Amino acid sequence: MKSQCFAVSLITVALLSCAAQAGESGLKSVGLGVSMVQNPYAGTDSSVSLLPLVNYEGERLFVRGLLGGVHLYKGEGFGLDAILAGRFDGIDADDFGRTELDENGINRDLLKDRDDGVDLGLRGTWRGSAGELQASARGDVSGASDGYELALEYGYPMQVAGATVTPSVAVSYLSDRLADYYYGTLKDEEAQGVKRYRPGSVVVPSLTLGVSRPFGERWLLTAEASYQRLPGDLTDSPLTDGDSGQLGVKAGVSWVFD
Repeated sequence: MKSQCFAVSLITVALLSCAAQAGESGLKSVGLGVSMVQNPYAGTDSSVSLLPLVNYEGERLFVRGLLGGVHLYKGEGFGLDAILAGRFDGIDADDFGRTELDENGINRDLLKDRDDGVDLGLRGTWRGSAGELQASARGDVSGASDGYELALEYGYPMQVAGATVTPSVAVSYLSDRLADYYYGTLKDEEAQGVKRYRPGSVVVPSLTLGVSRPFGERWLLTAEASYQRLPGDLTDSPLTDGDSGQLGVKAGVSWVFD
């Protein structure tokens, strides 16, 4: 599996290169962050990754953290974007725990790698005094899973003691191809004797709390804590550890331009 930092860097560089060729300028901030995510796969530890933090806002192109794209429409209270983002759910077969898989009736030597992917899609955003609502549809264009995800997220930013605090709630629909690829068994594996498991399409709810606070004249601290609850169809997979609650934490510091 390719590293998350490398994959995100490639996407960021590609989008910024397009902006430079188009003559756009709008780099807002750059920084570095760290991400710790609980891994759902059997016998694996939480993954820790360094993340480039880039906030670029041009007339048409944008990059915000792990996601970038093109503004298709910007109006008062509503925007529509074409988005490009990495999907970092992949895992090398050797990273599974052999003992834990044996207990689930799976021979690790018969498993294939699950690759990271790249998603392309659309996102609509509604902003108002009641908060922000986002609806997105994104599908794999890298040939990893060939699946898609539909998501709806609501957040309400608040000013608390000089910081912006944003609690949000989201629900995602993962298509059968997407869920089967990352949480089920593959045809090549089943042909070698691995017992078949296909979770099919699932709905995954999540909660997130984000905080950002400026300090000094040019610095910005950001932090985010998230909780995702996997449904039974995913936790019943012999590839997972059976834990439905998945936690994630991100933190970073950025230099803010004028």
